[in-house]
Amino acid sequence: MAKKIVKKKSKTKKINGFAIQFMPYSEIKNAGSTERIRKILDIAFTNSILILQGRLKPEEETRLIEDTMAMIGHVKSFKGIELAVISPHENQSPIEKFKYKIATKLSGADLGAITIIGPATIVREIKQDPRKIELLLTK
Repeated sequence: MAKKIVKKKSKTKKINGFAIQFMPYSEIKNAGSTERIRKILDIAFTNSILILQGRLKPEEETRLIEDTMAMIGHVKSFKGIELAVISPHENQSPIEKFKYKIATKLSGADLGAITIIGPATIVREIKQDPRKIELLLTK
């Protein structure tokens, strides 16, 4: 006599996870602005929170935000990004700030800063002050 095998349907919930990815500035140092922005957006589309060593140029940050705003409503389930920069050089004396600006100009990047970029579907809010960043995530 053959036994009848009955499969039970599982009632597990699908959990949408995320990843945290660190990117050293050297990975985007030689890339153009368009390529940098594309690389960052590719990471945001994979439900990853990007921790970038350094910071983008102000015009790159502006363009990144403009590009994401243009994609909202056109790319399925994309709700934008959250972006925050923390720099340890905010509370320096004027002489220290001057030295730091010269070093930044010579190196071409603000490597002392950290930029956090995450998709708005995961990152609900980023609270920051000069010494810390709080990432509030959605459930």
